[in-house]
Amino acid sequence: MNNKFVKVGLAGLLAASMTACSNTPAEPSQDKTPDAANSGVYDVKGTGYGGEMNLKVTIADQKITDIELVDSHETNVVIDRAFPVIKERILEANSPVVDSVTAATFSSFGVKAAVADAMKQAGMDVEDITMTTQGPEKPASQREAETCDIVVVGGGPSGLAAAIGAKQTNANANVILVEKLDILSGNGKFDMNFFDIINTEAQKKAGNEEWTVNQVENFIESKSKSGESAERIEVWANQENELDAWLRAMGVELNYNYGGTNHMAEDNQYSGEVIQAGLEKTAKDLGVDIRTGTKGEDLILDGKDVIGVKVTNNDNESYDINAQAVIIATGGFCSNKELLAEYAPGYEVMNTSNQMGTTGDFVKVFEKNGFQMENMGKMSVFSNIIVPRRDLTGGADMNLLVNKAGELLNDNTGGLDRAAMVQGQPDGAAFYITDKTGYDSFYRIRKHVGLGYYAEGKTIEELAEALGVDAAGLKASIDQYNADAEAGAENAVLGEVPSRALDAEGPYYGVRVEPANHMTKGGVVANEKAQVLYEDGTVVKGLYASGEVTWQSGGYSQSVVFGKVAGENAAAELK
Repeated sequence: MNNKFVKVGLAGLLAASMTACSNTPAEPSQDKTPDAANSGVYDVKGTGYGGEMNLKVTIADQKITDIELVDSHETNVVIDRAFPVIKERILEANSPVVDSVTAATFSSFGVKAAVADAMKQAGMDVEDITMTTQGPEKPASQREAETCDIVVVGGGPSGLAAAIGAKQTNANANVILVEKLDILSGNGKFDMNFFDIINTEAQKKAGNEEWTVNQVENFIESKSKSGESAERIEVWANQENELDAWLRAMGVELNYNYGGTNHMAEDNQYSGEVIQAGLEKTAKDLGVDIRTGTKGEDLILDGKDVIGVKVTNNDNESYDINAQAVIIATGGFCSNKELLAEYAPGYEVMNTSNQMGTTGDFVKVFEKNGFQMENMGKMSVFSNIIVPRRDLTGGADMNLLVNKAGELLNDNTGGLDRAAMVQGQPDGAAFYITDKTGYDSFYRIRKHVGLGYYAEGKTIEELAEALGVDAAGLKASIDQYNADAEAGAENAVLGEVPSRALDAEGPYYGVRVEPANHMTKGGVVANEKAQVLYEDGTVVKGLYASGEVTWQSGGYSQSVVFGKVAGENAAAELK
């Protein structure tokens, strides 16, 4: 997983990672060649974001020839993308003293430290690996400009959809996609829910007529007060109506509709990992020139027309990419506290559930060129993310929020009020608690319990001990809550009648949480064709934008929809 963590747990995680990774010489595997000095297959361990990692490192005559990840507890959508990159870097350098994979810093550290252990066992010289270990610094250089038809900046859901839409519209178009991180798919690869999508096979199977009969009209009505223009809402509705079929044509199936427009891949599989894998494969199959580790720095303008973008890559090479059309899909700025303090004052006190690439790279570029910006202070806050992880909680049919004293907290607060409430508790700690009925009610909780993120207890007292919460205080709070629920009385802390009592018998589950900035909603303004507008409402020729970098009222699927729209319109306008 990426290295954007809540502050409270970072130091502990770093210490654990540094000490848990084995540097103690161990016997190499039985695969070791007996007559070759310093050669063999070494079984070694490292510690990544999720804990212990087991690897096999093959060394022959002072050369690392292979690295195999046997097993790990890393997030699959990260390690599956990151491990091939870090492996290639180490093999090429014959050393773990290489740059970590951006968006997979802890995973990279675990692999590099394990390889260093194997090298030491093989009698090779290697420096101690730390979280800050990097490869040799590369001198800055300028290389010749390149030319293409369309350049997409950002390799998340919207950027990938844009590249695909462009190639599907014009197969001969030369499309380059640049992504500043070393792996693709942004925050979308972590998402459980793909919502706002209508007319889906899963909805039809579930008999969800609201979104399969008169679905476009219903969608337009549901978004009529979203703040989006009528023209954008109409395009949005028609695109959502066709999106399931578009995804299925790529082999992406969202087969589980759990009410309304909410979709997972299956009832036990997140949507994001399936959607993003499909988008990445399709983009590559269509021949999109994908360049990771390449950051968009600035736009190139000819008068008021955009004619390209300036980029810098991991080799510290800067160059221009000239193009007939530029599509910006770089996401929001949840990971940039300076921009949060400027545009959404107060929200910078919270951490984020979003991925580390959301640093608002083009916000100032848009401003200096006089592009229209809107709703820059509008935020989407998620009530609970797991501390010290970034994973979202939520979804249980009932849960309680308590502090270290076991006192019940008002779970009905949101935004900055919630942040102030949690940060004002002893040690800034709050805990999300539910029971077996809550566990059974929502897949995300079952998944996280299975991964070991939650503490468990057969009794309330056992759960309290596992969480480090005062047992007597917690028992008293729950007893009062249950009494209010059974009597149909208003709970004094919540200010409402509890929906139900906690189960009389365990198991019970709990995890430390905090509220987090989930998305920035404001951004550059784009019209129904995803064309960027100047402050006077005129179109910026040659420039499109989609996803969280724009002002949009929706989320994941809207980012995909308008990425697709941007690519299609850019390709259709090619000379």
